[in-house]
Amino acid sequence: MAKQAAAKQAKKPVSRKDMSRIRWTMREIMRNKTAYVLVLPFMIIFFLFTVIPVVVSLALSLTTFNMLQWPNFIFFDNYIRLFLDDDLFIKAIQNTLIFAAVTGPVSYVLSFAVAWFINELSPKVRALVTLVFYAPSISGAVYTIWGVFFSGNAYGYVNAWLMRLGLIEEPIQWFQNAAYVMPLCIVVALWTSLGTAFLSFIAGLQIVDRSLYEAGAVDGVRNRWQELWYITLPYMRPQLMFGAIMAITGSFGFGGIVDALAGNPSVDYCAWTITHHLADYGNSRFEVGYASAISVVLFAMMFGANLLIKRLLSKLGQ
Repeated sequence: MAKQAAAKQAKKPVSRKDMSRIRWTMREIMRNKTAYVLVLPFMIIFFLFTVIPVVVSLALSLTTFNMLQWPNFIFFDNYIRLFLDDDLFIKAIQNTLIFAAVTGPVSYVLSFAVAWFINELSPKVRALVTLVFYAPSISGAVYTIWGVFFSGNAYGYVNAWLMRLGLIEEPIQWFQNAAYVMPLCIVVALWTSLGTAFLSFIAGLQIVDRSLYEAGAVDGVRNRWQELWYITLPYMRPQLMFGAIMAITGSFGFGGIVDALAGNPSVDYCAWTITHHLADYGNSRFEVGYASAISVVLFAMMFGANLLIKRLLSKLGQ
């Protein structure tokens, strides 16, 4: 009887409560070693090129460092200087937040709305229309086209039309006038916003289980808006989260659009952004400690925006 009891005890599966955390973790790794081996290359690259740079940047933000001398620890002096003694940084934050608040939500909703419309088309037409909407996001010719339309001389299309209609008497220097630079950059950003997030929305709409709509009709779903809110959006939550991350990343890093249209710096620093400030101190002045503090602030803003979007998306369909 004792031998039978011992044999039964040996065959009984060991629960997590019977093992230490380290032992249980190692046991799970060995059980799923194939998956861990496949994930390992990505994790190594992610750790080397994302985690380590973030940690190093956070450490350097507490120092003065010019890439020639050893870093000198100054605690929070860089952050105090940023918020209390750097007026241009405050202006950069304002411009970045304005741009992000406009282009982020609008480009996100626009990408989904266009994807939802395209999803109703036939497959061949859908492929063609998708290419038409996606092309501006990958073509550098967009900036050339907008530069020609809003050229500051009489040969610019917009100036020519306005002068022909008698609305203006002389050409407007669109990208040399602080009143027009920011709005035009926002419009161009929205024009090119149908990128990766847009494609992920189209893919997400394609994989929605059609039987869910039939079940929804039985449960009381009566129109397309109810289908969208209670079935489509909850089912697409991973794609919506990915699209939100891409929209946030694009809205906070729009410095390239300003450089292409208005130059660097823009007139009166009217479209000066955090990325411009970061590049100025990091690449031109080589004040790496100060530039690291700027990057940490930008990272915190983007991280906070991601948490907010995640919380909002978690309420879909509730």
